[in-house]
Amino acid sequence: MGILGDSLEKAAAANTTRPIPKSAGAQMRFLVKQHKGSTKAVAQLLGISQRTVERYVKDQIKRPRKDLAARIEREVRRRWQPKVRQNAQRRAAQTGGITIETRARFGFTAAPGTTDDGRIRLITQHLPPAYAARLFDAQSAGATEQQLQNIAAEGLQEIYFKDRGRRADGLLVEFTDIDYVELDYS
Repeated sequence: MGILGDSLEKAAAANTTRPIPKSAGAQMRFLVKQHKGSTKAVAQLLGISQRTVERYVKDQIKRPRKDLAARIEREVRRRWQPKVRQNAQRRAAQTGGITIETRARFGFTAAPGTTDDGRIRLITQHLPPAYAARLFDAQSAGATEQQLQNIAAEGLQEIYFKDRGRRADGLLVEFTDIDYVELDYS
């Protein structure tokens, strides 16, 4: 995933009501339960042997390598409290919208005589529910990072730069060189 996709995942994880399991054994048992008891499926997911998964489940191994611990935690976070995450996304897509904070290069295609050189800007902007819905739909449909960036750029273009159509008619915004992006929809 890219920077925007990761930010969407972090924002979703921030809406959970309980912390994820702490120990490697508890995390592994959760993953096995999510895969209907298949240690083989979890082993393939994590890129380890089935026997290693079984040993984590039985608490025979307690501390995974750093890279494996990160993979386990990422997969647990991705699957943790799906209904709570879906409810938060539905609220954001229907009524709340999404707040985007980013530092990136914004360039413009505009009328002759205007400055269109891209420059780094720090922007914090609340986007209406329609853009949140489009981002969530695109993410669930497996959109590429560029497609997610295009949706975010269109939202910032319409809300921040064009002020909902009150100024800068015909302005097209380019959203490139992203330093960071943080999203929130709580």
